[in-house]
Amino acid sequence: MRPARTGAASPLHVPLSAQPQLHPFEKSAMTSMENSTTASAATHLKKRSTRVAVIAAAAVLASAPYASAATQQASSKPVVTDVRTLAALDFTAGESPENITVGPDNSLTVSTLGGHTAAGERPALLRIDPSGHSTVLVAGQPGDAFSGITRGRDGTTYYNVASDDDSRAGVWKLPPGGTPRRIAALPTDGLANGLALDPAGRTLYVADSSKGTVWAVPASGGKATAWLTDPALAPDPSVPFGANGLRFHRGAVWVSNSAHGTLLRIPVTAAGAPGRIHTVTSGLTSVDDFTFLNDRSDVVFAAQNGLNQVAVVHPDGTKETVLTASDGLASPTSIALRGDRIYITDAGFAEPHDAKVQRGTINPAALNCGPAA
Repeated sequence: MRPARTGAASPLHVPLSAQPQLHPFEKSAMTSMENSTTASAATHLKKRSTRVAVIAAAAVLASAPYASAATQQASSKPVVTDVRTLAALDFTAGESPENITVGPDNSLTVSTLGGHTAAGERPALLRIDPSGHSTVLVAGQPGDAFSGITRGRDGTTYYNVASDDDSRAGVWKLPPGGTPRRIAALPTDGLANGLALDPAGRTLYVADSSKGTVWAVPASGGKATAWLTDPALAPDPSVPFGANGLRFHRGAVWVSNSAHGTLLRIPVTAAGAPGRIHTVTSGLTSVDDFTFLNDRSDVVFAAQNGLNQVAVVHPDGTKETVLTASDGLASPTSIALRGDRIYITDAGFAEPHDAKVQRGTINPAALNCGPAA
């Protein structure tokens, strides 16, 4: 059963307007959509086709075999137990979850992909309480997608909007009890994905999966600047997702690259510039978003979307699989931790499109690492 759903608690994201419908999110669309980007069509149609092709690639990843998966060790002890569905979502209504944060009251804020997975549907920010009841906080425009989200210390929610409309694409903020507004524009031919706020609450960092770029955005609002563009962040022709998940952790910006299967650490200098890129691990096939065991630990929990797996990456770069499809994973896109609780968003890209949010319990002793590992 789906949890009860209540209406929007805040105004619509932008005034209603007619938007062209996107094609359904399905594997068979990828080739034709990619070809359409090279055809001599109108500019806005090219942008739309490119974006849908990038999103549609995830459906291909969700069913593609990966030879490198065998090199990742399975955990000998159960690191995560008691995994169950907290909230079932409706893929056909655009409720394919993309990203997640946990609030102080243990409620979740979840972004959905809207029209990027279900033609003509709206993306949303959902609040899911500990019982699984969900409420729409913000509803977006048909054809758009909400991707990365992060939370400020004052309770403000920041989120990315992927759109072909210049007036909507960018980083938005939702103050507690307030109205959403855009604080920075981003290119419509990019794909804003992971999002993080620095500890000072001054700068937001955005992973652009199409452009191989990390953008820096003032949290107070202003112009987005290319903080770092590098081949290590870029996609490739076979996997059109480059930089994907992004976290600010212990003085560095950490980024996953889906195309390369890497987890990268980029120190932030005293002047705020990017330092030398360090590859924490490679062979992390089909990696999507990730998070850390806690604020003091470099132990990473990473969603492997196309493999239907969650992996733990240790500080020395070794990896172990801790959850699989047998635990109900269905295209996991992001992970959040609070204490010994783990929360996983499952986008349900592959049939039967089992979109949902899962909850489980972490056994830290099974990780064989200290609190500051």
